[in-house]
Amino acid sequence: MKLKLYVDRLSQPSRALLIFCKLNGIDFEEITVDFLKRQHLSPEFEEINPMKQVPAIAHGRLKLFESHAILRYFACAFPGVADHWFTADLSKRAKIDSVLDWHHLNLRRGATTYVQSTVLGPALGRLNPQAASEAEKILTASLSDIETIWLKRNGKYLLGSSQPSIADLSLVCEIMQLEVLTETDINRFLSPYRKVLQWIEDMRNATNPHFDEAHEVLFEVKAKYNNVAESSIRAMLP
Repeated sequence: MKLKLYVDRLSQPSRALLIFCKLNGIDFEEITVDFLKRQHLSPEFEEINPMKQVPAIAHGRLKLFESHAILRYFACAFPGVADHWFTADLSKRAKIDSVLDWHHLNLRRGATTYVQSTVLGPALGRLNPQAASEAEKILTASLSDIETIWLKRNGKYLLGSSQPSIADLSLVCEIMQLEVLTETDINRFLSPYRKVLQWIEDMRNATNPHFDEAHEVLFEVKAKYNNVAESSIRAMLP
């Protein structure tokens, strides 16, 4: 009953799942579903995830999608996963869930939409300066919330924890998507947030070498698409 991960490393939640499995010694088969080649729309993948999105998993008879649900399943179903990832303490677990729920409507909306509307726009047919402008507002507000709310307490990780949770892993992989932007844009978004920058570095140190290995794809994409995207955006400006 080998675990199968259907992922695209360009997908932020896909990287979170890969890093989690490798950190916790969970044996799996990585099956690439290339988003840019529209492989997620194939009838074969629809059998795994009728929503036609990555990531998804198959584990025995179980087929599961939505990355946060998958992370919770991993933390509970596989022996040897450290308690700090999704603690058995119900009050602390509820707080982890609150961060994960917040993520979808805030940080993810901002970061994903901004990147897809700019750098990946030419490849996805979604080059949209207006959408990018709205996403930038959401992203900036989300980074401020992480700095002033989720990292408010003493502790290296979200919610004042001394060890990372699945919420830390999910959110940091989201923010790492900004690595495909120009250095000017990365600094513009992240430099105001000292705690966020330190937390990213703490997460990298806590999860390496798997963190760096999973994110190598972003630097490949940056080299391939960044100049094209910048030229396309400039051409659309008045």
